[in-house]
Amino acid sequence: MTVNIDNIQTNCLCLGEKSDEAVVMLHGWASNGELFRNSALPVSAKYLVLAPDMPGNGATPEPPFAWSVDDYVDFVIHFIEHFGLKKVILLGHSFGGRVIIKMANRNDLPFEITRIILVDSAGIRPEKSSEQKLKENVSKFGKKLLSKTPALLDKMQTMVGSADYRAASPLMRQVLVNTVNEDLTGLLPGIMQETLLIWGTLDTATPISDAEKMEKLIPNAGLARIEGCGHFSFIENPVIYNAVLASFLKL
Repeated sequence: MTVNIDNIQTNCLCLGEKSDEAVVMLHGWASNGELFRNSALPVSAKYLVLAPDMPGNGATPEPPFAWSVDDYVDFVIHFIEHFGLKKVILLGHSFGGRVIIKMANRNDLPFEITRIILVDSAGIRPEKSSEQKLKENVSKFGKKLLSKTPALLDKMQTMVGSADYRAASPLMRQVLVNTVNEDLTGLLPGIMQETLLIWGTLDTATPISDAEKMEKLIPNAGLARIEGCGHFSFIENPVIYNAVLASFLKL
């Protein structure tokens, strides 16, 4: 289905019937809500499940300018308001988790976040490798040197950027720059909801050490490790993932 949120025609996976408490699933960078379908189907037997394609992802157009994480938080708040929901369980994978961490620290939300599920979530800024530091220094030098030649500057940044950066459009590259380097570690103690962390032990994008840090800093958090899985643990081992989810949601 498609809904208009902030004048953006937003594609959305919608499963189940309206319930007192809905589950809103937020996908990762360069992904879409449809990836949640298989894991959302058993959840939809008890809850209304909504999984939007966030702006610039899936079938939803790009935002009108280079958004920050807070802009995506505002968008998701308006998305939830559109459906008139008063109680929501938030589930976020990767970038979607980043949005949830910031949202959980907002005051005066127009709805209650009852529980949180973070799946291989982003939010903790990693230690940079020597190669990453070198690329960062090259990028900074290039910005100064090529500031008056945007085409050459963009070409240089594309060469030294990550795979996500190279694959993104010019606008979404700036969104990535605005969001990926923000460290949300200081916000973790502000998450008061019961929080389930589900993580692949072989995740290299957001390593298991991030999950362990989150478990330590979020007051009421528990960690479920899925052995042998990487960054998309919910797809790589759906049997274990769905069993963990079912237990937490009391399906």
